[in-house]
Amino acid sequence: MREDLLALNEQGITVPVILGGAALTRRYVEDDLRKIYKGPLFYAKDAFDGLRLMAEFAAGKHKVKESQEGATAVTPEAPRRGPNLEAEIEQRYGLRPVDVEVSAPEPPVTRAAARSDITHDTPVPQPPFWGTRVLDQIDLSTPLAYINETMLFQVQWGFRKKRRSPEEWQRYIAGEIRPIYRALIDRCEREAILHPQAIYGYWPCNSSGDDLIIYAPPLGPSVPGSLGPSAEVTRFTFPRQKKAPFWCLSDFWRPASAGVVDVVAFSLVTAGRRVSEVARQWFAQNEYQQYLFLHGLGVELAEALAEYIHKQVRAELGLAAHDARDLHKLFQQGYQGSRYSFGYPACPNLEDEVPLMKLLAPERIGVSLTDGFMLDPEQSTSAIIAYHPQARYFNVR
Repeated sequence: MREDLLALNEQGITVPVILGGAALTRRYVEDDLRKIYKGPLFYAKDAFDGLRLMAEFAAGKHKVKESQEGATAVTPEAPRRGPNLEAEIEQRYGLRPVDVEVSAPEPPVTRAAARSDITHDTPVPQPPFWGTRVLDQIDLSTPLAYINETMLFQVQWGFRKKRRSPEEWQRYIAGEIRPIYRALIDRCEREAILHPQAIYGYWPCNSSGDDLIIYAPPLGPSVPGSLGPSAEVTRFTFPRQKKAPFWCLSDFWRPASAGVVDVVAFSLVTAGRRVSEVARQWFAQNEYQQYLFLHGLGVELAEALAEYIHKQVRAELGLAAHDARDLHKLFQQGYQGSRYSFGYPACPNLEDEVPLMKLLAPERIGVSLTDGFMLDPEQSTSAIIAYHPQARYFNVR
């Protein structure tokens, strides 16, 4: 998006731009991206917020004032999220606001200079199997135990704390929001709307500079770190930070030059195709509120299922002892390692979904890739999982 805004500037195009959605924070759009663009820039948390903004444009409600940084969109009615929710959104998507220097581009970084501080003295864990495992009959109660209610209620469904105290807000959740949630879950169970499924597995691997090399899985069990590199089946090339600490996602796995084969986990989860179909039906029937509730639940169910599968991976690799006991702290990366989804800051290349899908064979759970490298059905998510203790979300910008 940053590059698109710069391209609009170069062409002298200053039409109003709306940015947002789950992968962007209001602070990043309004405090960072707005400094770049010479036209008016607005933040919308979702499609409904975008429709509201478009209606306000048509009614002439928004004014634009000029400043040294360019045109600034004035949106007095746009509600700001609290710092806790903003931090949770950034944690979910690995986002961190960055300082933008438009007039002074950074010089290129040589490979010799770009050395990260990531070490490789942690023993290689032993996976219980190699290749993939398909979970096509997951009881709905399993991922529901990992639903992030903060993200569901406040981000997906748009309920606001406003000026309520923490105690008042919890009473409001108990009396008004959670009954909606429970009624929707009951309906989904009666009508078989949600069908959680997953594929996950382990592959031997090594890094080579910015590349992560994936080897063919062995046919039988093996001792950790004792594998000799087998045939390469695919590789991923990740971007590297242009300034310290010069992290690159491949750094979390041992280099091939070390002579020790490492292990990487991949996962793919989905809430099922029927949830998208039913949501479209409700929208066509003008049941907009129920559509919003179901769509948001489907998205968060996929995230909850990804959280559950990641916990399963940590347990199977012998890392579960590092897990936080509190669910809220678990959502804030209260565990060893990290999972990364393509399209987000540490691995922004969506085309990497193609080799990942070849490894996971997603058709076994009814998932496919669109021409734009998006997962279909949309209430699905994939991930690359690193067990390294230093693995955390980071931005390559």
